[in-house]
Amino acid sequence: MTLPPKSRVVVLAGGISHERDVSLRSGRRVADSLAEQGIEVELRDPDATLLAYLQESRPDVVWPALHGASGEDGALRGLLEFLDIPFVGSRADAARLAWDKPTAKVLVARAGISTPRSITLTREAFRELGATSVLDSIADELPIPVVVKPARGGSAQGVTLVDTLADLPRAMVDAFTYCDVAVIEQKIVGVEIAVGIIDTGDGPVALPAVEIVPHAGVYSFEARYNAGETTFFTPARIPEKATSRAAEAAVAAHVALGLRHLSRVDMIVDKAGTPWFLEANVLPGLTETSLLPQALEAAGHDLGLIYAALAEAAIDESRS
Repeated sequence: MTLPPKSRVVVLAGGISHERDVSLRSGRRVADSLAEQGIEVELRDPDATLLAYLQESRPDVVWPALHGASGEDGALRGLLEFLDIPFVGSRADAARLAWDKPTAKVLVARAGISTPRSITLTREAFRELGATSVLDSIADELPIPVVVKPARGGSAQGVTLVDTLADLPRAMVDAFTYCDVAVIEQKIVGVEIAVGIIDTGDGPVALPAVEIVPHAGVYSFEARYNAGETTFFTPARIPEKATSRAAEAAVAAHVALGLRHLSRVDMIVDKAGTPWFLEANVLPGLTETSLLPQALEAAGHDLGLIYAALAEAAIDESRS
């Protein structure tokens, strides 16, 4: 697959989310990989002039490398759809579903995929019903340890592994710093993996699972983006049957959420080999330490060729 001659790709990176720095790194890596294929690439930080610029210049395709709400909640994608500008990645409606973790969990569970038991709380309910009363009631039904995280967001920002009940209130405060809705989720013991999904037009394909072993025990923001703080094993060191089940579950989650082109599904594989869905990312990190590029390289793919193929798939779909 090759892009039409003189194709022009606009890569959007930066933005104003908490993940701006990560986005800039992802965008630069995508732009460099595409440029190595001889493609004309422009790397642009979105601002108040962006939409007018896109309408006037009409690039062949836009690649949103915007992490966080600005690129993953569906708003920008909806505008690109409205303007009839082709773009790489999931459409607006699917992005909205995946961006909201409680919604994603419901849809994936309906597709028959295991996901940890959880409860979702708004900041208002937490205050009105009394923090102590709410947390004591939850602890009776959802025993510690648990994981607390914002209902929307990425890069593990605001995520806390809670090992004692005394630490739960602080974890809720941290989650509410990033979102006004928080999720308290059962902690599944097992191997943490990420399965990337790529679809260049022939259907979604699971890449080799990446096993994640953070040196500090928690795959935090720092562990994700600071080289040397996490050890990765690609493919993951899990039995062949568990590998196959994880790949099937990841593709099923991708399909259930209506995702497109690329995604990353994060899971825990327990001792029985069962993959438990944690969340799906419509825009996986594409930095030098990110998981999707590692999986692509482990599968023998050239990043530039795959990124160009994804851009072409977006163009082809816009013409159909």
